[in-house]
Amino acid sequence: MTPVVRRLSCVSTLTALLLASLAAHADATAHVVETQPSGNATLGHQESFWVRIEYISGEPISLWARPYRNGRQVQNAMSNASLTYQGSGEALGWFALTKPGEVDEVRISAGGGKPYREWELSHYPVQLSWTNAAPSDEPRAKWVEDLLATEKVRYQEDAQRRASEPVSVSQWAFFSGFMLVILGLFLAGLAVPVWSVWKWRGGWRIAAAVPACVVLFVVLRIIVDTARDPTSHNLWPFEILIFGSVALAIIGALKVARKYLGAEA
Repeated sequence: MTPVVRRLSCVSTLTALLLASLAAHADATAHVVETQPSGNATLGHQESFWVRIEYISGEPISLWARPYRNGRQVQNAMSNASLTYQGSGEALGWFALTKPGEVDEVRISAGGGKPYREWELSHYPVQLSWTNAAPSDEPRAKWVEDLLATEKVRYQEDAQRRASEPVSVSQWAFFSGFMLVILGLFLAGLAVPVWSVWKWRGGWRIAAAVPACVVLFVVLRIIVDTARDPTSHNLWPFEILIFGSVALAIIGALKVARKYLGAEA
């Protein structure tokens, strides 16, 4: 096969893949059928605006409801995560502004396909304002509660499926190595400052005690909080990773300062 033929073959293959991807995306539709509160409303501080989405899709996609103002996405906002949807049905979207502001349009976005991409499926005009007032005490609509319950079941099923999947050797090795790093940082983040407190004198001893107390406080807080609520520190390894690294960085900086000032002698 000549170089020209090979190039033409590659272009044809890429074109076919692109057309197939566009065709699959063209099959996906979604639109807003209901909201809570209405599309013309004033909401309190971080109060959620719920969106009932009706969809049809021939491929697995994710769906999001996102706020826009004057044609631009509002940045100071929280919005829903998404399950994977395929076929036809209803999905729940929501968003809330984190500080006072206005929204004049809701856009339903989808994500999926191979290669992965995100695109917009529909627009829904609204007139929404967020203030610093307390959120409304209006109960959630039945459709909101029903879709929330459906999402909860789906998330539990996904978690059970992932838990039942066999762990590969590479995954086990990565997890084991990561946990060893976390354990090492915890021990080092506590032991190195304690050793410095024991060796150093005067103000240097007090300075070295600070990172040791911080690491100890973080670990004790994780233990106490998770004993009351097991979901309160789902990312606790990263908390130890961050504060253990900070503790070691502080001691390293103090050692450089001691050497520069002649305190190491």
